[in-house]
Amino acid sequence: MPRMVRCSFCGREIEPGTGIMYVKNDGSILWFCSRKCYKNYLLLRRDPRKLKWTLKYGSQTK
Repeated sequence: MPRMVRCSFCGREIEPGTGIMYVKNDGSILWFCSRKCYKNYLLLRRDPRKLKWTLKYGSQTK
């Protein structure tokens, strides 16, 4: 049974068989639910805690 994974950028659950899996050179795996999340995280290097449309918005640790 495939497991549900969470998007590394926005925090939404990704259904099995969908999304983008990105493997970094150090071996860590990043999952993205859409191309929008992929671009914001890797290409534009945005912080998901500062974007209102993400589930991680406002969850800053002190």
